[in-house]
Amino acid sequence: MLSRATRSGRLALAGCRQQLAAVQQTQAQRRLLSGSKSEDEGPKLWGGRFTGAVDPLMEKFNASIGFDKRMWKEDLHGSMCYTRALVRAGLLTEEEGSKMQEGLELVHKEWAAGDFKIKSSDEDIHSANERRLTELIGSDVAGKLHTGRSRNDQVATDVRLWLKAQVKDLQQELVQLMRTATNRAEAEVDIIFPGYTHLQPAQPIRWGHYLMAYCNMWKRDAERLQDLLKRVDVMPLGSGALAGHAFLGPDDRTALAEDIGFSQGPSWNSLDATSDRDFVVEFLFWASLTGVHISKFAEDCIIYSSNEFKYMAMSDAYSTGSSLMPQKKNPDACELLRGKSGRNIGNLTTMLVALKGLPSTYNKDLQEDKEPLFDSVDTMKGCLPIATGVLATLKLNTDRMQKGLSADMLATDLADYLVRKGVPFRETHHISGQAVQIAENQNKPLSSVTLEELKTLHSAFEEDVEKVWSFESSVESRDAQGSTSRRSVLQQTAAMKEWLDNYEKSA
Repeated sequence: MLSRATRSGRLALAGCRQQLAAVQQTQAQRRLLSGSKSEDEGPKLWGGRFTGAVDPLMEKFNASIGFDKRMWKEDLHGSMCYTRALVRAGLLTEEEGSKMQEGLELVHKEWAAGDFKIKSSDEDIHSANERRLTELIGSDVAGKLHTGRSRNDQVATDVRLWLKAQVKDLQQELVQLMRTATNRAEAEVDIIFPGYTHLQPAQPIRWGHYLMAYCNMWKRDAERLQDLLKRVDVMPLGSGALAGHAFLGPDDRTALAEDIGFSQGPSWNSLDATSDRDFVVEFLFWASLTGVHISKFAEDCIIYSSNEFKYMAMSDAYSTGSSLMPQKKNPDACELLRGKSGRNIGNLTTMLVALKGLPSTYNKDLQEDKEPLFDSVDTMKGCLPIATGVLATLKLNTDRMQKGLSADMLATDLADYLVRKGVPFRETHHISGQAVQIAENQNKPLSSVTLEELKTLHSAFEEDVEKVWSFESSVESRDAQGSTSRRSVLQQTAAMKEWLDNYEKSA
């Protein structure tokens, strides 16, 4: 008689067999519904040790061709250069190398013309290009292309090549935004308007000084982008899957890096080169921070163009209306600039979370690097020219800006007046605050507080205190480097123009 444990074990085994049969039946049904068996679509690059078919659902789950196909040009460029490296290493004859190059050029033409046909068995851009190359020139030559190469070092190379090109484009867009800000700051240097802290009126500043504040933020963003490029511009190709290359000599990768166009040469460690995506994280951080700076500018434009402020008006080219309320003119461009900054932060978080739990070397999780990267590149390529357009077409309402200035914004100047009379600043700050209180109690502007009333606060007040009540004098008194005086603002714009010229030459 069987024991209870034995009976339970047999029941469990029977249950497992039933589950396995159900899974196999489901897989067969999926293959039937998909119209073809995955093994009929062509051999996998990794299929040698497998005998069973891949579930069609797994095929889709595993594939990245839907998004990494945008790297087709970089993938083919890498393969063309790698072909030449294989010829130099004696792994391909000159004739085989020429045939390989001709085939790769044909694949390139198909992609460029929009004629390349992706098949369901194409997992990624690498397998798609190799599959088509094999169809064009045969496996006897095409089968040698992947000698010593892994998709691990291949994809890392493709992503770096692709990102390099995108960084160059983004640098130009960022420069255009900065030039627009600098040119307006110089041309409109004489406009004075309220400066705010905590969204409360604080001190008068020049409009040009305000614009140069953002220009300096974007300058640091541009510097970070240029610095990032040094770490992107390193070649992983020749690292193999993780342990390195079995056929290339000690100096062959240096020649390969020069051929492909990696200015920083080949990577120094194959484990690191194939597995780390810190350069992707670094770019996503750049996109996040630059997006935050643009969002900050957009928020200012939204506030300053509101009916309560009316310091500026958005161009119709960057505004939309309401489907119900005919009078509405909505700052949608700025609201989207503000909203899209969150996408970049989300992409950065996605990438950091994907990386944080990985063991060393390559893991399939790294396939998740591309969609956040591609999305943030696309987002920034959309945001930068829109921000430039918004800034270039803003129409200022200088009358409203002037009316926004009030005498209480000169309270600091009143304190500074006493400092120049030899009174300690802590005391002058208190005295100026008392003058503000007098004005508030009598419901009159600070500039209307009489000399007699001021003298009750301190004997240092004299007739020349009247000079304090000038917004022009206020901004001109702040003449140190980086301040809001006319001379200082023009110094800022001149320095920024010189910096931009040098940056464009080096970018």
